[in-house]
Amino acid sequence: MNPHIDMNTLCTLVTEIADELLLPRFRQVKATAKADGSLLTEADLAMQRSLIAALTARWPNYRVLGEEMPAAEQQALLADGDGGLWVVDPLDGTSNFAAGLPFFGVSVALVAQGRVVLGVVYDPVARECFSAVAGQGAQLNGAPLRLDCRRDRLDDCIGLVDFKRLPSDLACRLASDAPYRSQRSLGSVALDWCWLAAGRVQLYLHGAQRLWDYGAGGLVFAEAGGAGGRLDRLDGDWQSALSLQKRIGMAATNADLLAQWRHWIDHA
Repeated sequence: MNPHIDMNTLCTLVTEIADELLLPRFRQVKATAKADGSLLTEADLAMQRSLIAALTARWPNYRVLGEEMPAAEQQALLADGDGGLWVVDPLDGTSNFAAGLPFFGVSVALVAQGRVVLGVVYDPVARECFSAVAGQGAQLNGAPLRLDCRRDRLDDCIGLVDFKRLPSDLACRLASDAPYRSQRSLGSVALDWCWLAAGRVQLYLHGAQRLWDYGAGGLVFAEAGGAGGRLDRLDGDWQSALSLQKRIGMAATNADLLAQWRHWIDHA
């Protein structure tokens, strides 16, 4: 599918809304807990409302699925989205945002015919806009983004690992006998994928992420030349079918590293 969407226009739309609505609220809002224990702020809701209005006004043929919508509405939108559906995380990294930690972003992906065809992830604090179109490569602030990671050993890598959502035995082994040189956990899945795409970290493992978390960032990573994707279980097959179910994210900046990473995890 060729969605005929000008990426400069889309990037400008996302960045302007985030700069207007997120930055003035940063360190200024309180969070409440949702039913699943995750946090919600007034900024999440304001961003979602504005993104839905702006996207549908500019591209009226596509509907919008937002993270903060009811689950039944999300499922109905995805089931009827073959002709084109925006999938939006209005504030990825709400816990960071609410705590005053400057690592959060906005994720906007276009899904059509069962795959992500383009995506934008914007970090308003760093002023970094990552974007990608399927089959056409990835960009950072309009410049081509292509991985050039020549590291070939796990012990020479930085691992981006979210321990909270991993099986306890694997988390314990990673904490006590890690195969990598150093480890981070940053708190925004969309930016995780983009930092992988930029080569700032080399390994990734996250135990539970949803389509609005990984849609745009995962495409940026793939189009930059990274290796990996989503799994239903750690020993399962790579999943290409889109779903609202939680998925495991596993990746590395090249195929050899990914094979070593998965072998270590499988035998942990």
